[in-house]
Amino acid sequence: MSYSVGQVAGFAGVTVRTLHHYDDIGLLVPSERSHAGHRRYSDADLDRLQQILFYRELGFPLDEVAVLLDDPAADPRAHLRRQHELLTARIERLQKMAAAVEHAMEARSMGINLTPEEKFEVFGDFDPDQYEEEVQERWGDTDAYRQSRERTASYTKEDWQRIQAETDELTRRFVALMEAGEPADSEAAMDAAEEHRQGISRNHYDCGYEMHTCLGEMYVSDERFTRNLDQARPGFAAYLRDAILANAARHTS
Repeated sequence: MSYSVGQVAGFAGVTVRTLHHYDDIGLLVPSERSHAGHRRYSDADLDRLQQILFYRELGFPLDEVAVLLDDPAADPRAHLRRQHELLTARIERLQKMAAAVEHAMEARSMGINLTPEEKFEVFGDFDPDQYEEEVQERWGDTDAYRQSRERTASYTKEDWQRIQAETDELTRRFVALMEAGEPADSEAAMDAAEEHRQGISRNHYDCGYEMHTCLGEMYVSDERFTRNLDQARPGFAAYLRDAILANAARHTS
């Protein structure tokens, strides 16, 4: 069975002019010609066109596509394996790009108007806005959420660096307490938890003890929070949660 150039153009979503060009440069020469000299494409030609369009989608120049397809050492399975590897790599790149765009959108909605260089300088590989969706879902209609957006909208790079330095120092204190064997409900741990709460109130929103305990529970119930916190020391997320709960009980009992 054979197909006209118009039919093939319709199947593949390309123009007739494109198919004529592929024929002219020897990339896709139709297997047959009609009595009137019109191009007729076979199923094998359609398979080759599919391969051409795949490599073109990945950005390969036509001359390189021709080399790839005409390699006598390559069989169809080799082409499929290569295409699978290339497609997988592209998917990963696109996923990273999509994530970066999402984070940029979140940062803009939170008023974090830092340049990309400044974000890396301040936060390293930790994105401070990656949990914005969960925060908005849980507290988007609260005064605390609105207060946080209003405050952070005016923050500069230096403000974020100060906040990050405070966070890092407090984390080091908690880790030191853990390594010293201090229980999470010890005075020292509860004092550190109180500083954690006050830092949130000072830099983001008025964080009462009830809100603080909600945050503590989220640190262990959401594996992403847990994974990030436990980078400082395994078990840190749970220790911080327990210290927060003990501190809240101390102040509200």
